[in-house]
Amino acid sequence: MKHVRMMLAIAMAICSTTIVNAQVKKSPTVKAEQKMVYSCPMKCEGSKTYDKPGKCPKCNMKLKAKKVNATAVNYQCPMKCEGEKMYTAAGKCPTCNMNLKEVTAKNTEDHKGHNHN
Repeated sequence: MKHVRMMLAIAMAICSTTIVNAQVKKSPTVKAEQKMVYSCPMKCEGSKTYDKPGKCPKCNMKLKAKKVNATAVNYQCPMKCEGEKMYTAAGKCPTCNMNLKEVTAKNTEDHKGHNHN
């Protein structure tokens, strides 16, 4: 009789675990947020990108749209001599010849990693 009760208890545990697992919905995969950037199709400014459509200041061609991840790493002049212009690759600033500094997109809702000392 003890063996029958033990077998029934194991069978019920397996069934209830299976039912619970079947009812739990899996969370959808989160896609990386994308944004639109614009760059010269002739690459006369290297990998420089702009936030707004327009014309290339060097060759006057229409800037080409391209989707990139919003969390992608960008590079910017530490002296901000070109304002908020960003580059997609490391290099030197064309204005002051300083090494471009790596910057990442800031998410105002995500406060992980802050050290408020």
